[in-house]
Amino acid sequence: MSGKRKYELKQRAEQQAETRRRITEATVELHRTVGPAATQISEIARRAGVQRVTVYSHFPDGADLFAACSAHWRTLHPAPDPGAWLALANSGQRLRSGLCELYSWYRETEPMLANVLRDVEIVPAMRPVVEQGLGEYLSVVRRILGDPIRVGSRGRRRARIDSTLHAITDFHLWRSLAPLGDVDAADLAAGLVELAANVRPAPAGRTAAAVPAQPETPAPIVQVTPVPPIPQ
Repeated sequence: MSGKRKYELKQRAEQQAETRRRITEATVELHRTVGPAATQISEIARRAGVQRVTVYSHFPDGADLFAACSAHWRTLHPAPDPGAWLALANSGQRLRSGLCELYSWYRETEPMLANVLRDVEIVPAMRPVVEQGLGEYLSVVRRILGDPIRVGSRGRRRARIDSTLHAITDFHLWRSLAPLGDVDAADLAAGLVELAANVRPAPAGRTAAAVPAQPETPAPIVQVTPVPPIPQ
């Protein structure tokens, strides 16, 4: 193959990569602003400066396009690394630190996640990508956050812990807690897991100890004498 031919092939490959990048970036922005369900191929083509047929030539179906957008978006907004939390052996510390990082990432990526999780119910092509991406990631998050507090648990107690972990790592629950700020929201959510595990809650500003809570002693019954009305 001649040097000129090699150069032409390289140039063509670079042009195709550039076109694919523009299409992907245009789609990502539309998904972030209007959502996947409302994103039109014609608008993607307009923003990318190409024809509709060019979009289809690079991405033959919606699943291909969504997967490319998801991969591109994740490189721009990497999620926290759950493996880093393994160094925190204390269950309360791991829960609060990990949840605070997760909630901070939710806050950063809220517009995109809100649109995607809303539209996944009506765009079937999105579901496999969401399940293999965010779904599998959150499964790892729940396992790592919950391992220290699951020790010795089984049966109904284990089910309570797992159900609560699923709830507190859910994006929609975070949105309900978001007004508290990420630190307070993480502390409250961690307390729910500790309650589910029957672990003594930590005083404010301190890490909970993985010690079974003691049964509460009923308060003594006090006879209250009615107070006579004050004369007008």
